[in-house]
Amino acid sequence: MAQTMSPTDRDLRVFRDPASVAVVGSTSDPAKWGYWLAKGALTGRSRRDVFLINRSKADILGEPSHGSLSELPTTPELVALCVPAAHIGAVVDEGLALGVRGFLGITAGVPDESAIAQRIADAGARLVGMNSLGIYDSSTDLQLAWGRFTPGPIAVISQSGQLGSEIAILAARAGLGVSRFVSIGNQADVRAAELLADLVEDEGTRVVALYLESFSAGRELIEALVTLRNAGKYTILLTVGGSEASSRLARSHTGSLTSNLDVVDAAVRAAGAVRVNTPSELVDVARLLLATSLPRGNRVAIVGDSGGQTGIAADVAAAAKLRVPAFSAELATELAQLLPDGASCSNPVDLAGAGEKDLASYSDVVSVLLASDEVDSVVLTGYFGTYGADTPSLVGRELEIVDAMGDAVIRTGTPLLVHTMVDGNLATEAMWKHRIPVYGNIETAVRALVDADRLSRAGRVLPCLPEWSEPIAAGYLGAQEILTEFGIRFPRGVTVRSREDLAVVEAQLTAPYVLKASWLEHKSEVGGVAVGLSDLGALAAAFETMYAALGEGDYVIEELDTRPHTVEILLGARRDPDLGPVVVVGAGGTEAEVYRDVTVEMAPVSIDTAHAMLRQLECAPLLQGWRGRPPTDIDALASAVAAVSELAAAHPHIRELELNPLRVGPDGVLAVDALIIDDPR
Repeated sequence: MAQTMSPTDRDLRVFRDPASVAVVGSTSDPAKWGYWLAKGALTGRSRRDVFLINRSKADILGEPSHGSLSELPTTPELVALCVPAAHIGAVVDEGLALGVRGFLGITAGVPDESAIAQRIADAGARLVGMNSLGIYDSSTDLQLAWGRFTPGPIAVISQSGQLGSEIAILAARAGLGVSRFVSIGNQADVRAAELLADLVEDEGTRVVALYLESFSAGRELIEALVTLRNAGKYTILLTVGGSEASSRLARSHTGSLTSNLDVVDAAVRAAGAVRVNTPSELVDVARLLLATSLPRGNRVAIVGDSGGQTGIAADVAAAAKLRVPAFSAELATELAQLLPDGASCSNPVDLAGAGEKDLASYSDVVSVLLASDEVDSVVLTGYFGTYGADTPSLVGRELEIVDAMGDAVIRTGTPLLVHTMVDGNLATEAMWKHRIPVYGNIETAVRALVDADRLSRAGRVLPCLPEWSEPIAAGYLGAQEILTEFGIRFPRGVTVRSREDLAVVEAQLTAPYVLKASWLEHKSEVGGVAVGLSDLGALAAAFETMYAALGEGDYVIEELDTRPHTVEILLGARRDPDLGPVVVVGAGGTEAEVYRDVTVEMAPVSIDTAHAMLRQLECAPLLQGWRGRPPTDIDALASAVAAVSELAAAHPHIRELELNPLRVGPDGVLAVDALIIDDPR
């Protein structure tokens, strides 16, 4: 890995607007990389000097070539490397001796790649790659990559060159195009976070498409994403790693319940970005972001001229966890005045044939809904957009309705999405011009709206807490000690090491009792906990059995929590080696891994964020009071979540932390088991 460089040395201008470029390995063979790099480089020769390097010195694409970098009349600022791997080191050394400032490494499998990167860094130069697919900048006529690019507003930063190319192609098909493309390859020197930060002031970039397979220097990535969001540029992330394999090494329920993607999602939410699942989904949501504003919330109105289509749209939206709220009586009455008898005016809205009688019904209803404070977005589904395609005499009238809906979108700031049955025509083109995104199926429209809603709620400040690195004693007692300092309550208890020590229990504690082997991580799995011991005799018998099985150690005796109407919650944290600490809360108890009902956020979290996490849980109704039971003390639980998140963020040696179960009742929160796994390194 190249050494850290000064801010001056880290200038990336050489990769977006170099004064001169040399392509080492240029060729006339269209099947080889050297051809495409040479061809692309020559498109920018009106802006910069372009040199083609080939040992044979043959003419390439009608241009003369040179045998080596040393034969050039001047030193190129940027050198593209597409020679065999064994020759890369020598070419780099030659370039560094001449004063080259930047290298683009296309070749894969380069021997001693890290050593070469270090030599580049030591010379104050920079390297993109190795194993890069290339770079492109539409504003500076720089193209050093395989294939062709269409200029547009999306910047593509991709660890996979081929996947980055797919995004660029899909964007072009959608009429968007690319402002900048960087295939970062192995990131031997220049890393994704630097390239993201370099996009902040790029006027041609409005949306950033980011594909990463690893998240090293994760906090720098988060900072770069935050900076982009603050500059009004949205980042859409693609990644891999949703399998559970990476969680198998975890030693706590918290670790095994949180996958790599859970942590990544928490990071991008905190940074104000959004993760999607496929390149197509990325482009679909990019189209929405470039066309219209973000929704204010997740309440959506569904409108159409078919009961079947509006019903399916409502089901798809609800399944995607958008809210399709019933309208107030006042709003339903206002809609009813615009529609024939029998029309559904609640939500979804079925025009009941009104659109066929008068196309203005569409714009009238949509305009009312866009102006309403009862919804945050409107989805129009079905036949609209197809009238002119099927009946040419209606083209003009349909375009007038599009104009009216577009005016309403501008006037209200509320996004309108359209699912239409036509592939594309004057009406769909007009809708895009009026900031109305159009999609060919309802699933795509709803998915894009869901991603936009997630993006609207993403972004929060992650405060930097003072480091707090007191040593943590082993086992339950050590965890209890440090957690108590952060306000977590535990049952009254005593520590014993022999049967004789049991004599102190009756004077200090009230039965029933719980007996625990404090040093064990998962006590119930190995007979290290006994619950509901009704008196001293039962306690003594349980102690003898446990001592015989487990041997010497600190045994903890506590009062059993017998409060009624309690809910068992898991509260934990873990430190991701790349992205940092996260806090986890969910359904607790020994079956926590069965239910897998958890939410994850980057630590630390505020009380408000903790409340939001709790509302997302499937078990939230139990906390709020279920079937006549009193509500639990959710405020106390949220405070505990915030406190644990602060501990995890402040203490650099905590690898995993878990309170399971945390028993939440109407009168407060009590932790009845705790585990901290520390890493003193």
